[in-house]
Amino acid sequence: MTLKDGTRLDADVYRPAAPGPYPVLLQRQAYSRRIACSICYAHPSWYASHGYIVVVQDVRGRGTSEGTFRPGETEIEDGAEAVEWAARLDGANGDVGMYGFSYQAYNQLLAAAGDCPSLKALAPAMGPWNPAHWAYENGALQMKHMIGWGIQITAEAARRAGVDEAFSALQAAGANLPLSGPIAAMPQLLQKYRHYSHVMDWLETPPDSPYWESISPATHLDAIRARRLPMLFVGGWFDPFLPATIESFRAVASSSDDTRLIVGPWIHFPWTRKVGSVDFGSEADRNVDNDHIRFFDRILKGSSSRADNRRIELFDMGLKKWRQYQDLPANSQELFLGGTARASLDAQDGTLGLRRGPEVDVEHIVHDPWRPAPTVGGYYGAPTGPVDRRVADERGDVLTFATEALADAIEVVGEPEVELELSCDRPSFDLCCILSLVTSDERVLQISSGYAHYRAATAGRYKLKLATTCATLKKGERLRLSVAGADYPAYPVNPGTGEDPASTPKTHALVTTIAVWHGPSRASLLWLPVEPGSEIRQG
Repeated sequence: MTLKDGTRLDADVYRPAAPGPYPVLLQRQAYSRRIACSICYAHPSWYASHGYIVVVQDVRGRGTSEGTFRPGETEIEDGAEAVEWAARLDGANGDVGMYGFSYQAYNQLLAAAGDCPSLKALAPAMGPWNPAHWAYENGALQMKHMIGWGIQITAEAARRAGVDEAFSALQAAGANLPLSGPIAAMPQLLQKYRHYSHVMDWLETPPDSPYWESISPATHLDAIRARRLPMLFVGGWFDPFLPATIESFRAVASSSDDTRLIVGPWIHFPWTRKVGSVDFGSEADRNVDNDHIRFFDRILKGSSSRADNRRIELFDMGLKKWRQYQDLPANSQELFLGGTARASLDAQDGTLGLRRGPEVDVEHIVHDPWRPAPTVGGYYGAPTGPVDRRVADERGDVLTFATEALADAIEVVGEPEVELELSCDRPSFDLCCILSLVTSDERVLQISSGYAHYRAATAGRYKLKLATTCATLKKGERLRLSVAGADYPAYPVNPGTGEDPASTPKTHALVTTIAVWHGPSRASLLWLPVEPGSEIRQG
C-alpha cells in the first residue's frame, strides 16, 4: 500500500482456499513480516485456514517498507490507513481485527486512536502502554531491556543500509551487551551508530519528558475507550511488559463487555510450560492461538460462543493451574518487617509477621558500586523466569525478611506493595524489592518484583508497588521479601550523588548505605494481596 505521504508499505497476504468474503486479521510488524510473530503464534497460514484473510505488514522503515522507523511517532496515522486499506482487499468483508505481541501490540493500541472505522477488535499481547514506563520503571532506566532492544533495532537499520561492518559489530554486541564503557547505559557502540536509529535519543530522554506522552496510547485513552472495541490481552508473569499489560487492560476494560485478560507463567517468548528452572505443568502449555480464534470468531463472525462471565484468567504459579476472576482482587494483609539488625548477613534473621517488633531497630544495605547486587531471574536475568535466588539472597548487601512456615495454604493474588521507613547517607539511592516463595526444599522462587530510582534521598516513608502476581503458597512453604540497592545490569548503578545513573560515568559512583527501620514507631511492612479468608494466621 502507499500512505498518504507517499511512503510505500509492503505486506504479505494469506487467504483461505475457498472464496470469501472474509474478515481480515492485520499484524503490523517491526521485525520482518516473514517472521510474523511465529516465535509464539501459529503461522499466518494457520489463521487463514480458520477463515480469515491475514495481512502481515512491515511498518514504516522496517522489513522492505520505505521510510524511517521512529517508534510510535507515526503509528496512529499509519495504522489507521493500513486498517482501511486491508478492509478493502479483494475478498474482504470490511471488518478488521488486529493481533500480535510486543511492538505489534503497541501499534494496535495506537491504531485504535486513529480514524479507522473498519477496526472491530484488538488482541494486544505483552506490549507497552505508556512508553515512559517502557523505558523507565519508577524513574529507573530499564537498561538491559533498552540497550538489548536498541542494538537489535540499530543492527536492522544498518542491514537495510547495506553497511556490513556496522551490522556485524552490532550483531556481536547483541550477544554480549557492551556495558563495560565509561557510562554503562550509554554504550560507545550505540553512540557510534546513533544515526541509524532512535535509540540514543531515547536513552537521552528523561522519564518526565513530554515526548513520551506524544507516542503513548495512554494519552489517547478517551478516544480508544470511545471505540468500545473488544480486546483480548495476553501477558506473562515474567514478561517485562507485565505491568503495562495489566495497566492497559484496567484502563479499557470497562469500555467493552468482551475485553479479556489472560496471564500465564511465561517470559516474553516463547509461551511454554518450562520457565526458568520451573516446569509449570501441562496447563501452562496453553494454546493461545485457539484463544485468538475463539475471540475473533465471536467478534468478527458472530459465532454462537459466548464470552465467559469471568473474563480474567490468571495462572496460579503455586497450584500450577488456571484460575478465573471477574475483577482483579484488591484485598490485602499487613505483614511487618522485623529482625535483630542482621538481616543482611543471616537469611533467617529478618522476619515477616503479623505484629510489629517490640523495639525500634534498623537493617543496613551497604551498596558497593564495584559489586552491585545482581539481576537473578525475573524479567531480565539469564535465564529469565523463576530461578533459585538463594545465592543472591545470601549476599551481604541484600536484606531478607521471611514468614514462618505456613500453617495453612494462602492464596496470593493481586498487586503487592512495600512500605519502608528509610534513611540514606547519600543524596540518592535505588531500591529493588523481590517477593519470592520459599519451597519446602528451600528453593527461593520469585513471584513478583519492583524497582525504583529516588533522585532525592530524604529520610521518611517510601512506597513501592510490585508487579501483579498469582501464586498459592502451600502449607509448610514461606514467603520472602528481598531488598537491595541495585539490580544490575537490569538497571544502571545509582552513583549515589544525585546525578542521573543513565548518564553518569562509573568513576562518580559512591558506596551508599541505606537504613531500613522497623519496630513500633518506625514500622516497615509488606501489603500482601490475598484472597479474602486466605490471610496468614497467627501461629
